[in-house]
Amino acid sequence: MGDVDSSRGFLRDIKRIVLKVGTAVVTRKDGRIALGRLGALFEQLKELNTQGYEVILVSSGAVGLGRQRLKYRKLINSSFADLQKPQVELDGKACAAVGQNCLMALYDTLFSQLDVSSAQLLVTDSDFRDRDFRKQLSDTVKSLLSLKVIPIFNENDAVSTRRAPYEDSSGIFWDNDSLAALLALELKADLLVLLSDVEGLYSGPPSDPRSKLIHTYIKEKHQTEITFGDKSRVGRGGMTAKVKAAVNAAYAGIPVIITSGYAPENLTKVLQGERIGTLFHQDAHLWCSVKDVDARGMAIAARESSRRLQAMTSEQRKKILLDIADAIEANAKKINVENEADVSAAQQAGYEKSLVARLALKPGKITSLANSVHVLANMEDPIGHVLKKTELADGLVLEKTSSPLGVLLIVFESRPDALVQIASLAIRSGNGLLLKGGKEAKRSNAILHKVITEAIPESVGGKLIGLVTSREEIPDLLKLDDVIDLVIPRGSNKLVSQIKNSTKIPVLGHADGICHVYVDKSANMDMAKQIVLDAKLDYPAACNAMETLLVHKDLMHTTPFNDLIVDLRSEGVTLYGGPRASMFLHIPEAHSFHLEYSSLACTIEFVDDVHAAIDHIHEHGSAHTECIIAEDQEVVNAFFGQVDSAAVFHNASTRFCDGARFGLGAEVGISTSRIHARGPVGVEGLLTTRWILKGSGQVVNGDKGIIYTHKDLPIEP
Repeated sequence: MGDVDSSRGFLRDIKRIVLKVGTAVVTRKDGRIALGRLGALFEQLKELNTQGYEVILVSSGAVGLGRQRLKYRKLINSSFADLQKPQVELDGKACAAVGQNCLMALYDTLFSQLDVSSAQLLVTDSDFRDRDFRKQLSDTVKSLLSLKVIPIFNENDAVSTRRAPYEDSSGIFWDNDSLAALLALELKADLLVLLSDVEGLYSGPPSDPRSKLIHTYIKEKHQTEITFGDKSRVGRGGMTAKVKAAVNAAYAGIPVIITSGYAPENLTKVLQGERIGTLFHQDAHLWCSVKDVDARGMAIAARESSRRLQAMTSEQRKKILLDIADAIEANAKKINVENEADVSAAQQAGYEKSLVARLALKPGKITSLANSVHVLANMEDPIGHVLKKTELADGLVLEKTSSPLGVLLIVFESRPDALVQIASLAIRSGNGLLLKGGKEAKRSNAILHKVITEAIPESVGGKLIGLVTSREEIPDLLKLDDVIDLVIPRGSNKLVSQIKNSTKIPVLGHADGICHVYVDKSANMDMAKQIVLDAKLDYPAACNAMETLLVHKDLMHTTPFNDLIVDLRSEGVTLYGGPRASMFLHIPEAHSFHLEYSSLACTIEFVDDVHAAIDHIHEHGSAHTECIIAEDQEVVNAFFGQVDSAAVFHNASTRFCDGARFGLGAEVGISTSRIHARGPVGVEGLLTTRWILKGSGQVVNGDKGIIYTHKDLPIEP
C-alpha cells in the first residue's frame, strides 16, 4: 500500500459511490473502445460490489463510439466517387443513439463475465425539473442497489432538447461531469469519483513540467492560481468541467476525488485512503492554511535566501553561525522541555529503545551542539576557494573554485541533534536547506528550527532553512529536480531505498551501518578488548557501532578471547553467531550476516585469515566502516588495500567515524556512495566547483592566432 493521507481517513467508512467515467477513459485515441482499461476498471467494480459498496456508474463515450461506428459503416458503403465529395459531419444525436446501444452491449458483456448485473438509466436535463421523476429515480436506484445491481447513467443525447451536444452548457446539468455531481446529491452518495486521463488537478497544464499535482483543492487558495490547458480530446468537458462539478458537489457536502482512470487499482487505492488524485472537500480549508507555501515555493525561497547568504562576506556568515550557537544555549531550557515531551510520547507509544535513545538529547548535548556550531564558525570559509589556477594562454587565466551546491533536502529520522548539525553545515557552505524530520521528534525539531531561523538576519531570511512538517509533502519535493540539487536521507534502509527509487535528484547517503571489527591472530588482545567493547557499547544505536565481530580461528581456544566474550555478555550484549561461532560458543545462529542491530546485540564469526575476513566484509557489509586489530603490518596492509568501504581503521574503534571527531565540525550524514562524497560528509561534501575564466578580449576564431600554454599557476593564499 502507498502512503495513506490522514485527511482521507473518512474514505474507509463510505458506502455509496458515484463513479463517472469520461470518454477519454472509455475510448482510445483512435475512437475505439479501450477494452483492456475498461476490463481492469470493471474488475475493481466487481470487487467493490462484492465487498458491499453501492456503486453508481455515470458513463460518457456513447457519442464518440457511435461516431466511430457510423463513420466506419459509411466508409465501407461508399463508392470511390462518394469519397471524393465533401464529407458532411455526422449528426451528433444519431451518433449518440447508435453509440449508447453499443456501449451498453459492451458493459453488459463485461459485467456478465464477472457475474454482476447492471441496469441502464438514460436521463435528460428536463427530467430533473419534475419532482415526481426525481423521487421515482431515487426509489428505483435504491431498489437496484439493494439487489446488488450497478445502475449505469448517461445523458440521453439522442432525444435531448439541447441545441447541440458539446456546446450547450445551460440547464440543471450540462455534461456528464455535472450530471454525476447532480446524481451524487440526489442519491445521497458518500463520495463522487471523476475518472480522467491525468492523475488529477494540476496547477497548470499537465504537460508543463512546472505544473504541480494538487492533492487537496482549497478553493480560497487554488481558484485564482490554476491555469487550465486544452479541453478533453473527446467529449464536451475537460478538467475545467470536472473542477466546476467537483467544487459544486464538495461545497454541497459530497466529497469528490478526481483521479486517473488509466492507472490500475486507482479506485481501490482511493477507497483505502491513499494519496491518489485531487480531493475536494468542504472542510479542506480547515486542514491547510491558505497562506501555506507549497513544496516548490519552499524550495525556491530557500534558493533565493541562499544566494543572499553567498553574497555576504565571510565574516558576516561567520557571525550568523555564532549567533545561532548563542541562541541554542540561551534556549536550552525550552529545547529540553520539548525534547522530553517527544521522548515521553515515544515511550508511551512503545517505540523501540534504540529509537528512543537516538531521540533523547542527553545532559550536556545542547552545549555540545552549540560548541560544534562554534567550531564550524571558526573554520576557514570554504566558499570561493581557488582550487586550481591555470594559464590557458597569454593573458587568459582559468580558476577552478569551490561553490555551494544550491538547495539541499535532508530527510532524517529520530535524532533532533541532526537538525542543528545539518543547518549549521548548510549555512557554512552557503546552501539553502529543506529539512524533514521524523514525526517522533516533531516538537524537538520545531523548537530547534524556530531558534535557528530567528537567529538568521532578515537580510538573508529565515526561509533559508525550511522545515517540512508533513510526510505527504515529500513526494512533491522529490519531483523538484529543477529546484533541489541534492537529497540526503538519514535513517533506515527502508527510508533510503524509498527515496532513491522515488526521485531523479542525486541522492547521497547510506542505507545500512553494518560495521565490522576483525581481530587478527597477531592482535594485542588487551587492545582488542578495549576497542571491541567501545565499538559496541559507546553508542549501540549509532550507525558506526560494531555489528559484526570477526575473529581469527587461531584465537578460538585462547583465554583472552574467552575473556572478551565474558565481558560482552556481562555488559548485556546479546550474542548471535555465524555457523562456526554459534556451534562453538553455543549461541543462537544469526538469521543473516547483513543485519544492523542498532542495539546491545552483535554477530560473531570465525574466519581463517585476513583474506577470509575481507571476503566476508565485501559479501555482507554495507561499505560503511571496518576496523582491523592487528600487529602484523603485512596483514594490516592487505586489509587497507583491499577493503572497499568508506572508512577503514587500524587499531581504533569504529565509533571514530564521525564528522565532529574527524574535525569536520559536524556532519550532514555518512555516505557510502562512490561519487561526490564518501564517509562523514562535512562542509566539503556540500560544495561543488565552478570555473572562472579571466581574459582581456580573447576570442576563439577557430583557434587561429592563439597559443595555448596550459601552465599551472601558483594559488595565492
